[in-house]
Amino acid sequence: MANILVVDDELGIRDLLSEILNDEGHNVELAENAAQARSARQRGRPDLVLLDIWMPDTDGVTLLKEWSTTGLLSMPVIMMSGHATIETAVEATKIGAQAFLEKPITMQKLLKAVEAALTRTTSAAAAAARKPGPVMMAAPPAVELTVEAAMTGGQSLPPVVEMGPQARQLFELDKPLRDARDEFEKSYFEFHLAKEGGSMTRVAEKTGLERTHLYRKLKQLGVDLSRGKRSA
Repeated sequence: MANILVVDDELGIRDLLSEILNDEGHNVELAENAAQARSARQRGRPDLVLLDIWMPDTDGVTLLKEWSTTGLLSMPVIMMSGHATIETAVEATKIGAQAFLEKPITMQKLLKAVEAALTRTTSAAAAAARKPGPVMMAAPPAVELTVEAAMTGGQSLPPVVEMGPQARQLFELDKPLRDARDEFEKSYFEFHLAKEGGSMTRVAEKTGLERTHLYRKLKQLGVDLSRGKRSA
């Protein structure tokens, strides 16, 4: 899960990106102009910024250049635009943008770009952590006799395996059709929610339902929408 800042002057774009990224388990902060984006950056460094190029007060390329020259471009930035030229995209990349998304932005392209940027950042951080430094010899751990060790002769018990969503289930059929159907549908959607980590977007794609209809259906069946959500 990542903290993502979305900067775009169009309310519809902000809402759409926020909904998709929230479904993927990310924390999303929204800004409708460069001034709000500056304030969000001052409060803390986001893990990723989705930055629109054309905005009324300060355009995204100018803001990107400002962050770069002041040492604030310490997070990956993905530029977005529906009217930018190739020259603009190249300029943003030279300044430090990691990717460019052309509007209208499809969910697949968005998630792919976000995953690539976050993976690249994680890999860079891991490489920095592996840099050689002074070798510290750790003291041997103290031996502590636990109840488990005493009962098993010093051998560790096998880890508890948490059962995931069950693809095959048994249903009681000796009941009215509507009740049996609701019971099946509830189990069906709970299975896919758990399997997809609580992502409504992925469940909608998997089951072939439109998101709004899917949400109403889940509420009607009494499905706990918090189940399967990624933990922080």
